[in-house]
Amino acid sequence: MAMAGVFSYESSEVDWCEDNYRHSENVVEYFNTMSSFIFFVVSPIMLYLFHPYARERNLAVHLVWLMMIFVGLFSMYFHMTLSYVGQMLDEISILWVLAIGYALWFPRRHFPFFVKDRSSFCWMVLLITIVTTLSSFIKPTANAYALNCFAIHILYSLGVEMRSCTDQRVLRLARVSIGLWVLAISCWISDRFGCSFWQKLNFCYLHGIWHILIVVATAYGSTLIAYLDANYEIPYSLPDLQYWPHDNWALGLPYIVLKGTTKTQKSC
Repeated sequence: MAMAGVFSYESSEVDWCEDNYRHSENVVEYFNTMSSFIFFVVSPIMLYLFHPYARERNLAVHLVWLMMIFVGLFSMYFHMTLSYVGQMLDEISILWVLAIGYALWFPRRHFPFFVKDRSSFCWMVLLITIVTTLSSFIKPTANAYALNCFAIHILYSLGVEMRSCTDQRVLRLARVSIGLWVLAISCWISDRFGCSFWQKLNFCYLHGIWHILIVVATAYGSTLIAYLDANYEIPYSLPDLQYWPHDNWALGLPYIVLKGTTKTQKSC
């Protein structure tokens, strides 16, 4: 494909269910483009809410939500143009979000036997992610395999961790996280492979709904993982769960607060 061609409108082989150019002659998929704004709303809020934890754990934690802003930006560009470059940027940015979270939060007791510390593990994940990123330009399906490997391993490790958890607030957060993720994936799959059905109902907006659900699911999931991580990596922290904008609300964005200080002795 020529260099100019990869930036051209509709140069991507992917075309979602939403009718093209229905609301604007300059935007291919209007609702899918507009729904990507949710990334710019939730990400800055989560950056702010995660700061006390990131300050104690590692400021690199902020990279997760900074990269989510780029996911939103590239998602908008992709759905606005359906260009090959837009598709690649969208997929690669998602890969890097998963890779950063994986490197920072994967429990060290589950490290491969040949990895001795977090720093070595981060370098290994970085190398794999760079190789996958470069490979995706040669064979775009490489991204899908890497995304699935990261996601499945994270879910497996999370399941192992939750077996010993008895805190009902944490268990509720886990159930909601999984429920949101399943609902989001269902929208993605249904839009991708059940388009003819939704076209008959004149409702072709499931991919846009996926954008909204996956951002919220990421907020819930990352908070759950950060809570478990704080228990092991910041032993004095006494982490607790709260919800923004009000802790008593049934719906909100979850985050962790660290009630302990360096002088606090953690109780079991």
